[in-house]
Amino acid sequence: MLKVKSRTGESVQQMVRRFKKLCEKEGLIRDMKRNTHYEKPSEQNRRRFRQAQRNSARLNRQ
Repeated sequence: MLKVKSRTGESVQQMVRRFKKLCEKEGLIRDMKRNTHYEKPSEQNRRRFRQAQRNSARLNRQ
């Protein structure tokens, strides 16, 4: 659970901006988007396999 404490003299807009950055940093937005629809286990495996291929290709280039 993310919490944002207000700093002295900080406006609500600045607090919301800091909260959004924390959510993005923690990957919550990405997880929410991924969980908006059901993904079959075969699709999950396919996605993970493609990600692993990209990662290995990136490592081989270096």
